[in-house]
Amino acid sequence: MPRYYFDLHHDDGYSIDEEGFELSGLPSVQAEAAKALADMARDAVAAEGVSRRNMAIEVRGDSGPVMQVRFSFEVQALKQ
Repeated sequence: MPRYYFDLHHDDGYSIDEEGFELSGLPSVQAEAAKALADMARDAVAAEGVSRRNMAIEVRGDSGPVMQVRFSFEVQALKQ
């Protein structure tokens, strides 16, 4: 089974996945990347004082980039 690496990009920096996951193919890769990004987004949205966030997971295989999954949000107060 191929190994895929999930590198994290966010406003605070970049984290390279050194271990990766063995997954059966692109549908499994997409599901895993979406789940991981949803977890990151949930934590970011819940953080107090965070009003804007950009994050992405770049997935690469042994032969190079495979896909990117991105999430961006912004909170804008309309009344104070």
